[in-house]
Amino acid sequence: MDDLRRIDLNLLLTLHALLAEQHVSRAALRLHRSQPAVSHALAQLRELFGDPLLVRRGGRLQVTARAQALIEPLQQALEQLDGLLGSPGFDPRRAQRSFRLAMSDYGARVVLPGLMRMLREEAPGIDLIVSQGSREAMLGQLFDGEADLALAVFPELAAELRAQTLFEERFTCIADRSSLPARGALSLEEWLARPHVLVAVRPGIDNEIDLALKAIGAQRRVVLALPHWAAAQEVIAGTDLILTVARRSLDSGKADSRLRRFEPPLPIKPFAFQQTWHQRREGEAGHRWLREKVLQVCAGAGTAGRIAEQAPL
Repeated sequence: MDDLRRIDLNLLLTLHALLAEQHVSRAALRLHRSQPAVSHALAQLRELFGDPLLVRRGGRLQVTARAQALIEPLQQALEQLDGLLGSPGFDPRRAQRSFRLAMSDYGARVVLPGLMRMLREEAPGIDLIVSQGSREAMLGQLFDGEADLALAVFPELAAELRAQTLFEERFTCIADRSSLPARGALSLEEWLARPHVLVAVRPGIDNEIDLALKAIGAQRRVVLALPHWAAAQEVIAGTDLILTVARRSLDSGKADSRLRRFEPPLPIKPFAFQQTWHQRREGEAGHRWLREKVLQVCAGAGTAGRIAEQAPL
């Protein structure tokens, strides 16, 4: 009981924010407190626990073993206190905070329009900060506390990360309408004879399309590799180029009458598009609310996508 008299709820909340953010300034922003105040609280916490809790390694703060062991019981304790005090928890209509999302150009195109409409209606005080990078960079942001949520395709994840599949995505091809035969599709031989456009943040890394080709001992010629989904679609018109992309990346609201969509001439394995977060965010009410909203948006986008596929591009 003597130790309990030395600590107050504000210190516990500060410890929770520091362990989650692993950054004094970001913790201060999250708590709506000044950086000196959070630094002073960290000094008190270090004395209380007899441990540095956060140490600087390679220019970044990292949790110590003692701090790592505190994360789960601290989360549980705060949740129990929240229930005991009858706190309403996370109220989206009254909340004032920012979430940092890491996603590709594809993810932004599929998720952001619907998510922003939902946030403006249900949580006008919520702001989003979006960053883009490779899969490896996104996962690094989650570990470093630079991102709250990452949306992409993650074949392998570390034990500290949690993931939820938002939808399963399939591929489609598009080409200039005048360059296609009357039947609208191409045989595998015709498809391979044409030049291709590849959308990839890091060209040279195996993708689902080229893995499918490798499985049958074939190879295509990629004459343009770029990281922008929207631009890739624009360069197809008026050329003999073929673009094979995830179906949801095509904006049916801005269909180009010069282009036609057709099925790939070989089976390409679909991929699971996921939202991923660090385990330290697992029980956070606001974070859990955001994950639910992203899932709702993607469920609706999937329905819209199936309708759009029935219309010619």
